[in-house]
Amino acid sequence: MWQRRRAKSTAWLAGAVALALTFAIACGSDTEPVPTPEPTATPVVSLPSLDLDAGASPSAPLTNGPAVSEGPVSKAELAAVFSLSDLVDRVKPTVASIAVESVRRGLFFDFSDEGAGTGIVVRPDGYIVTNTHVIQSANEIKVTLPSGISYDARVVGRDRVTDLSVLKIDDQDLPFATFGNSDGLRVGDWVVAAGNALALRGGPTVTLGIVSGKGRSIVTEIGELYDLIQTDAAINQGNSGGPLVNLEGEVVGINTVIVREAQGLGFAISSSTAKPIIDSLIEHGRVVRPLIGVAGQDVTPAIASQLNLHVTDGAIITRISPDGPAYKAGLRAGDVIVSIDGISTPDMATFLRLLWSYKVGDMVQMEYISNNGTRVASVELVERPPET
Repeated sequence: MWQRRRAKSTAWLAGAVALALTFAIACGSDTEPVPTPEPTATPVVSLPSLDLDAGASPSAPLTNGPAVSEGPVSKAELAAVFSLSDLVDRVKPTVASIAVESVRRGLFFDFSDEGAGTGIVVRPDGYIVTNTHVIQSANEIKVTLPSGISYDARVVGRDRVTDLSVLKIDDQDLPFATFGNSDGLRVGDWVVAAGNALALRGGPTVTLGIVSGKGRSIVTEIGELYDLIQTDAAINQGNSGGPLVNLEGEVVGINTVIVREAQGLGFAISSSTAKPIIDSLIEHGRVVRPLIGVAGQDVTPAIASQLNLHVTDGAIITRISPDGPAYKAGLRAGDVIVSIDGISTPDMATFLRLLWSYKVGDMVQMEYISNNGTRVASVELVERPPET
């Protein structure tokens, strides 16, 4: 009896050690510092790449934890659990390299600048999405697919509010990306980033990380961006406009920006925000977006304490147009918008996504806090002026 218990205990211990070794291989701590990005770049920080043989799809094991049998774990078993090669093979054909050339005017001479970025093929007839800041000053845009074929591209439409633009190349039957539901992401989920990092030859660079946060809002050189996914998957110079995908190979974000002073702080435009923008740019060449004439930011505990507010979340109005619908309806700077048509708006990202779901001309009931009193105003939405 004692020998059987000892054998069972030994087998259990071996399995535990194997599982620990497996976890150590998958979650090593070596990281690389983030290089300073150029204007057309968007770095983040990576987890180590996994040097394992190709194997089966990792979606279930990575989500629920690897199933490790008793006894030593072979390299082939580890590869079957952790390899992302099948996923990468599905994603890579949809990732385009973008090269741009612009001209700077000098006092006596003109100077040619070159930059690099990334795009995602979103339709089989040659529509490609990228970041607006990648192509905003370009006189010439070249798109190269992983097949090695290069194309001249034209701009179909651009949206500075979300930093998204759509390009068009002349080809048909192209592999194209599938968009997933970013609302279903959870902090800690695995994600993979792909892009034209450092404009290296040989196709897209692929890195692995996790979702570090959701619904982020940040202020950048191109303006304030909302509803961003925070990730630590390495994104380097040239990655702007590339896909952030889940373990099903679905695009859940479009890589956009990093924080230069920090490591592991990269941000991607969520697919739930990006998809309707992309569709509108393709169909209309612009985004038809309602407007109420305010600018704002998230209410934080610090802001609530400083302004002696009785609420700790909402969208506080920092600027308001005296000619806008909100001002005419009675709202003022310092008021906190807490809901639209009874739907809570705990932050600016939620507020804008909800606002942009309406059509121009719609009348909405806006609940807001003014002088710590709750009020409701009827606001008629007008059309946001087209971007120039």
